[in-house]
Amino acid sequence: MDSASGTSGSSKPPAERIQVMVVGLGMVGIAFIEKMLTLDVAGKYFIRTCGEEPVVAYNRVGLTEYFQHRNIEDLYLNDVSWYAKQNPEHFAFHIGEQVTHIDSENKVVKTSKSNEFKYDILVLATGSVASLPPYMTTERAKTVKGVFVYRSIADLEAIIKYGERPEVKRASVIGGGLLGLEAAKAVYDMKVPEVSILIRQDYPLNRQLDSSAGELVLKKIEKMGVEVKTRCEPSSILTRTDDQGDETFEGFNVKDEKIESDMVIFAIGIQPRDDLARSSGIEIEPKGGIKVGDDLQTSAKGVYAIGECASWRGNFYGLIAPGVEMADILAFNLTQTEGTAAHVPRSMNPPDLSTRLKLMGVDVASFGDYFADIRVAQKPKADPVADGEVAISQPKPSKHRKLAADGPIQCLTYHDPFSATYKKYIFTEDGQHLLGGMMIGDVGDFTKLVAITKKKKKLGVPPSDFILGAKKAGEDDGGDLDDDAVVCSCHNVTKGAIGSCVKSGLTDLAAVKTKTKAGAGCGGCVPMVTNIFKAEMKKSGHKVSTALCPHFKMSRQDLFQIIKIKKLRDFATINETVGTPGTIGCEICKPAVASILSSLYNEHVMKVEHHHNQDTNDRFLANIQRNGTFSVVPRIPGGEISPEKLVAIGKIASEYGLYTKITGGQRIDLFGASKPDLPDIWAKLHAAGLESGHAYGKSLRTVKSCVGTTWCRFGVGDSVGLAIDLENRYRGVRSPHKFKGGVSGCVRECAEAQSKDFGLIATDKGWNIFVGGNGGMKPRHAQLFAQDVPPSKVVRIIDRYLMYYIRTADRLVRTAPWLESLEGGIEKLRKVILEDELGICADLDAEMDNLIGTYEDEWKKAVEDPEARKRFRQFVNTDERRPAIDIIEERGQKRAADWPRDFPSQKFDGSHLMTPESEWKWVSLAGVDDLQVNDQNTTSVAVRYGSDTQLAIFHVPHKGFYATQQMCPHKRAFVLDHGIVGDDKNGDLYVSCPLHKRNFKLDNGDCTNDESLKILTFQARLGEDGQSVQVKLPPAEDLDSVIGSSKWMVKKATAEAFGRNAATAIEIVEPSGELTGEDNTKSNANAGAGGCASSGCGSSALEW
Repeated sequence: MDSASGTSGSSKPPAERIQVMVVGLGMVGIAFIEKMLTLDVAGKYFIRTCGEEPVVAYNRVGLTEYFQHRNIEDLYLNDVSWYAKQNPEHFAFHIGEQVTHIDSENKVVKTSKSNEFKYDILVLATGSVASLPPYMTTERAKTVKGVFVYRSIADLEAIIKYGERPEVKRASVIGGGLLGLEAAKAVYDMKVPEVSILIRQDYPLNRQLDSSAGELVLKKIEKMGVEVKTRCEPSSILTRTDDQGDETFEGFNVKDEKIESDMVIFAIGIQPRDDLARSSGIEIEPKGGIKVGDDLQTSAKGVYAIGECASWRGNFYGLIAPGVEMADILAFNLTQTEGTAAHVPRSMNPPDLSTRLKLMGVDVASFGDYFADIRVAQKPKADPVADGEVAISQPKPSKHRKLAADGPIQCLTYHDPFSATYKKYIFTEDGQHLLGGMMIGDVGDFTKLVAITKKKKKLGVPPSDFILGAKKAGEDDGGDLDDDAVVCSCHNVTKGAIGSCVKSGLTDLAAVKTKTKAGAGCGGCVPMVTNIFKAEMKKSGHKVSTALCPHFKMSRQDLFQIIKIKKLRDFATINETVGTPGTIGCEICKPAVASILSSLYNEHVMKVEHHHNQDTNDRFLANIQRNGTFSVVPRIPGGEISPEKLVAIGKIASEYGLYTKITGGQRIDLFGASKPDLPDIWAKLHAAGLESGHAYGKSLRTVKSCVGTTWCRFGVGDSVGLAIDLENRYRGVRSPHKFKGGVSGCVRECAEAQSKDFGLIATDKGWNIFVGGNGGMKPRHAQLFAQDVPPSKVVRIIDRYLMYYIRTADRLVRTAPWLESLEGGIEKLRKVILEDELGICADLDAEMDNLIGTYEDEWKKAVEDPEARKRFRQFVNTDERRPAIDIIEERGQKRAADWPRDFPSQKFDGSHLMTPESEWKWVSLAGVDDLQVNDQNTTSVAVRYGSDTQLAIFHVPHKGFYATQQMCPHKRAFVLDHGIVGDDKNGDLYVSCPLHKRNFKLDNGDCTNDESLKILTFQARLGEDGQSVQVKLPPAEDLDSVIGSSKWMVKKATAEAFGRNAATAIEIVEPSGELTGEDNTKSNANAGAGGCASSGCGSSALEW
């Protein structure tokens, strides 16, 4: 049967592709073909194979099952339709056709059907033949009736046919290894009355088990009624001549004894099938097997050997796993060592000989260095790996490091004769590393233990947990914390305080946060606070609401799907359609909806309909700092940057007086940029080839990398190239929270990929992908998601992972807590992303492709848009600029003066003003065009009044204009015009300070979440000309005396007057014992005066 059929492929004809000829269509041959077809995404190769058996590739490991079903198709590794579906421009196969000669000089093979096929690359996967004892030749085994081997379907058919003869009452199997027990089980299932196993050793499976485990298996076999003859070594067979004159088997000679039997199966091992290579002049090892190097190439250039026919470093392997490993290495090297994320070629390493089988009805498994205890008890050799004794996958030891198994070890053993269970795990003496082990009966942990052994990393649990099991970890709800445990260090809020709020009737998280101030500082405690709140709600019998906020009675996940399905594209429409009509939203739902819209459509965030839904960082495409200036972070993909770009950054920083710092994400942060300077700074960065680093967004930040194969002598993967590709791919992708990546070029892990939302570590087989890690307040170690992923498959897996996270995570939830809360956890995620359990992978691919296809540099877009540039003025009615905090010099750089540890509480009120409100006058301070008034979204600007006062003016669609002081009294920050305007459940409007989310009502200035604060508010209206915006104000000098900028500006002396943060202050002591620097205990008498010598400057209530 020949085939070259298929369904798809490129138009390039097969003859123009690189020709790969695979000799042998067994388990290893088909494994190589499958991997090539999968990894050759560029379509470089045409693959042809010839198999001498008249059937397609089948599972030799499952041969014993054939005795039950007698259906060869049940053993097929791929059904016949799989072959028919393959693209004929990439693959052709021939069965029942044997390659008989190789002309390696002219690169041609000849077959048993007189065909000749040219090749560029030849892969020999000819497998093995059964070994026979010295007293039995191959020719005699073929002629003596009742003598069989156990290797192929043809062998099984012959065994079945002979075993069904009525005169066959006794069957013998020579060999007590894996193959021998398989053969014994086969004839046992055939109901042959007497079955015996003859072995030279004291117990079966002596290459996988120690004496205790082997004797347990021996007893199980004997309980089945199968006799095991130990220390039994026949010297010859006994035969007779039957009625047809044929020599027929009838038993053995064993020393002075004769053992009678009617049939025998020899299962004592294998011999590489190397006759084709030998006859073609390819080098063969003395002990047999085609000699291959670490790259699996033979002595003939372009000819490779894999599987049982190959001899690597003098060893050949009769297990399927090493053969598949060879197929994987060769396919990888042919397809993954060039182009994007190129990997160094993989080399053959000592294979993992771990096995897990069900033999004679007994589950048996061994893994790692399962004889480490026996080896250590013997005299060690100088280099056990080189001598081929260590059957585990580990590197050759150097002079400076011993193999763990070569040092002292400890064994942990469990033996239960009642359930026929035996476990022996071998550890290093300190219990920090698992070296190997064996299991009988209960082998459920086999896969996990193999993985642990291969990784060779320190164990995170005591050895006893592997036998007794570990204590189940509780949910991350603070259940193991005492009530006096502080969960919000900014405001010293305890777990018990949150519980008390719930018990007292506060069943709204926002209300609990308002009362306790939990999360009102850095915000890092919010996830823990939220989980504690939910746990306390459940304890109290309350239902936990999943509503996004008072405006949207649904979760962020549900809202995402509704917006997507209904194709809604702006906040106003979304709120009217599925939110609360007639309201304007809040500081929770506006950024959440803005993020969803960006994740779906990726429109520029400064578009009028989106701009004021953004938090300040996104609104101005830069990170706001505590003095109201911004930091600018250009993208440096993968941390790679040219000297020219470094010089450009330095010049720009010098020109604008910016404080510079290298970030943990391998890029450069420029601090202290005034809002009006941002467009000019961006323009100059863009001219130097730099673009937005999106450090301001809930989006991709960086993909950190080590130098990998670019420079490092240990590198096995191009970590820099892959990190650059990934960072450029996901730049600008908005998500529920920020996310970061890392790529390490080897297991030394210099890029700290296992602390990132997604991380990749190069192995000698590809890339290990880790997900769900993060630093921050509660660091999480990423979880291993997929192992040894080929470079060509990496990107799609990360695409799907990120898109699924974007679809399903709650607002402001990082990937780590999202994954922890995901039902089914990492296993569920694997099924969704790797196995496409939900059938959505194609959708996730398309969504990510669409998202990255809409990318544009947000800085460049803003610079080129005149209307957008207008929004970067500090004041719309003057070009004058006012600093909010003193600038000091430290270590040769300029920075904002320190905030004091605590600012005094402050309530501003109209009564502090000298002029009664009845005498206030309407003053035109801005134009309608300055506020870019529209019906879809709120807008705001800052204005100067008098010589020293800063005000914020807001427009709310359908509600009019409002005005307040510009300064938030919480930290004396002049930033309220940057805040999001929202309304509460009563319809009251407020502005949320962008620094720490203090919410001030626009009508009376009350702070809704901090009773100690209040601001001044003023009436505002549209001027009679229809073009100006007017605010009703007292005289300028009156207002200057109360909220003047110079009066409230934070100066260097402010921190000294009100106390620095003693918890973080460090005194540097000289060798002499003297303190360095000035005596900071001296106070400045005029420290908080702001230029006023007495209390006559405004109300005495405001004097500090």
